[in-house]
This record gives sequence, structure tokens and C-alpha cells, in this order.
Amino acid sequence: MLINNLILYWKPAIEITILWFLIYRIMLFFEGTRAFQALRGIIILLLAFLIFKKFDFLVLNWLFNKLFGISVIAMLIIFHPEIRQGLASLGKRKFFRDNFKEEDVDVFVNHIARACESIAENKFGAIIAIEKDDSLTQYIHSGELIDSRICADLIQAIFTPNNPLHDGGLIISHGRIIAAGCIFPLTINQELNRLFGMRHRAALGLSEETDAVLVVVSEERSDITLIHQKKIYKDLGGVQLEIKIKELLKTDNNE
Repeated sequence: MLINNLILYWKPAIEITILWFLIYRIMLFFEGTRAFQALRGIIILLLAFLIFKKFDFLVLNWLFNKLFGISVIAMLIIFHPEIRQGLASLGKRKFFRDNFKEEDVDVFVNHIARACESIAENKFGAIIAIEKDDSLTQYIHSGELIDSRICADLIQAIFTPNNPLHDGGLIISHGRIIAAGCIFPLTINQELNRLFGMRHRAALGLSEETDAVLVVVSEERSDITLIHQKKIYKDLGGVQLEIKIKELLKTDNNE
């Protein structure tokens, strides 16, 4: 009897697991693109369609049936760049995000802190975004791809004046410098102190949309600011910056 029950339930269990995995991969596939917001909209429409069908709303059922028939073609046309890009990078994705060892974090955060100290001493400006859980894919593709190990000298070189990439933002993901010269959204906060320049406003804007850790070096005041989820930590020294970044980057394993 027990064996029969196991045979009866193992197939549904496998099917549920496969479906969960497929949905998870689809969400990763569209993560960081305009199509991700559209996908959420489609899910809401599907829920509405099921509710209308349940209560037998004839006119709304007819309207939604026609709408879904057209929307499939419309989605393929409107979002074909994102779909093509997703297919191209699908084979490169890892199934799960990397969890770095504490010593790895210590090394690359130390390089970031040393680079920012040097940039501030030379009165240059810089803005660095360190990716956490929220994808920065759409911002990565607004700049130039680099994909290099994190090195203080390279960060300093990127933000040296007259370098073609020095005006944009630098993005660090999975322990590597992924892109530079990236464009970040400006904050919608109209009450921000006038002492903050465009780099600070861009960093605060990105922190309003993602959980990235942002480091800004002011060209005018030669000070270092850290921004995370709209919280601003001003006038940090190299050691303070290093400690704060490591604190914000702690993974579940480290905690």
C-alpha cells in the first residue's frame, strides 16, 4: 500500500519541481530588462482573466480572449531586442548567484577603498556601483563592457580625466569590474542638498531603484560618500569606507 501511494505521488512532485524551476529560469531570463515589467503585467492580466472567467463576465471574457491573441505577436515585436539578448546570454548564466568567501570580499573591497582614496587625493571624481541582489543588467548595457578583475590601479585609470569612460559609472558584479561609462538614473528627490553634484544624484537615483552599494568621490570637495537604499554616509575615510562596504555586502553565509 505504501509503495502504491509513493508511485501515485512521485510524478506530481516531479512535475511541480520542474514547473517551479522553469518559472524561476524564465524570471532570470527577463531579469533587468523592460520585458520583466511586462511579464509582471501579463501575470496580473492572467489573474484578472481567471477571475472574470470564474464569475462568468461574458463581455470581459470576450475582450480578454481577443487581447491575448494580439498580445503574443505584439510582445515579440516590441521586446525582440531583449529576447534576442536574453537568448544570447542564456548559456552564460549561472544557475545560482555566487557567494563569495570573506577573504575574497576583503581583497576586492580593499582595492575599491584604496582606489577611492587615491582618486579623492588627486581631486578626481568617481561613481562606483556594487551589485547585490537586484540586477544591474540594464545599466551595464548603457556603458562599455570590461569584465576584468578588480584592481585599484584600473579603477583609478578609468576615472582619470580625459579617459573616455571617466564621466559615467563603474559597475562591479560577482567580484569583477563588469562595465564602465554607465548611465544611472537621477534621483527624483527635489529636496537634496545643493552641495550634491550630478554623481551623487545619479548614485541616489540608482539606490532608489536597486539595492546596489554606491560609492561616490566628489571632484569639487574631494570627499567620499557611500549610498545604499537612499541612506547617505558622508565624509568617509578609506578604512571607514572599507568597513561599511563589507558590512553591506555580507551574504547569508557570512552572517
